[in-house]
Amino acid sequence: MKRFFRIPVLIGMCVPLFFSGCGSGGGGKDPMKQGTPALPVMTLSTSDASVKEEYSALLEGKVNVEIRPQLDGTLQKIYVDEGASVKAGQPLFKIDDRVYREQYNSAFAAQHAAEAGLAVAKLEVEKLLPLVQNKVISDIQLKIARANYQASLAAVEQTRASARSAAVNLGYTVIKAPVSGYIGKIPFRIGSLLSQNQSEWLTLLSDVSEIYASFSMSEIAFMRFRQYYPGVTLQEKVRQVSPVSLIMADGSTFSEKGAISTISGQFDQATGSVRIRAVFRNPEGVLRSGNTGKVVIESLSRNVLLVPQAATVELQDKVFVFQLAKDNKVTKRVIVVSAKSGNNYIVSSGVKQGDVIVTAGIEKLQDGALIKPIKK
Repeated sequence: MKRFFRIPVLIGMCVPLFFSGCGSGGGGKDPMKQGTPALPVMTLSTSDASVKEEYSALLEGKVNVEIRPQLDGTLQKIYVDEGASVKAGQPLFKIDDRVYREQYNSAFAAQHAAEAGLAVAKLEVEKLLPLVQNKVISDIQLKIARANYQASLAAVEQTRASARSAAVNLGYTVIKAPVSGYIGKIPFRIGSLLSQNQSEWLTLLSDVSEIYASFSMSEIAFMRFRQYYPGVTLQEKVRQVSPVSLIMADGSTFSEKGAISTISGQFDQATGSVRIRAVFRNPEGVLRSGNTGKVVIESLSRNVLLVPQAATVELQDKVFVFQLAKDNKVTKRVIVVSAKSGNNYIVSSGVKQGDVIVTAGIEKLQDGALIKPIKK
């Protein structure tokens, strides 16, 4: 019987020791803090920031001239090749001039005949004048002679005009460059029949000594543009814009700086944007009409609040940051971004100077989560 009662006693003694040993394994730690992430944070402050805004642009020469024939005929000569650089007044094409040369010769001959008739009419007046003065003949003959002289004079003027017109047409058979520039595509060949009413041009001549870069700016960006620069009128504000840069299609920056020259007087209702043009000098002819690029407008914003882009999350067209509270819990806040400066956002509202935000590891962070802040 004594052995019967020893077993429960031993079991009873072991049970409290077993539970006591299990409870002591936690070491007294708070289980809520074991999974708390340690994340870097920063205190927001204001500073000056350089803002660069890029706009896709289409490049055009200062002057783009469609070269067209001004009379009918057969293309006889082509003096230039596609892509050639030409000077103003340089011959480009020649139309067969035989018909127009004969018209000029005929008009010039008619002019000489009319001038001869005028000389005869003048002599007739001079012959009759003393006879009338001496009352040898009646003055009616002198009046007729003077009328014939006026008719001959009018005939001379008419034939001279015809001769000048024929000379102009003859000159049109040689088509010259109206401006200096570069020759575009030449779709016609020697022997092609040309017409002054044809829709297709002989070539497109581009003066690219200066390049116009045209781009569009949204209504919101344009409103910021107007508010940023000093001045009463839009022209005064444009003059305050710093020189702009051009990024070419290969990603390189064009050597010359440009300037904003004009802004369209109205917005495009279809796109909700306004057309702006920048002008760049192109002394070496690197840029051509039809090229594309990006116009970069750079400005300096003073005393603005900067938030690193890496510290933000974008969701449904909204930008969020995680603000740290005194109890080390984070709050998800919407911020309003007014511009970009390098790798930072310029923030106009949502957070303020002195606020502390999480700068990394925010991808899986939830609103109200507890963190262990690491200050930089």
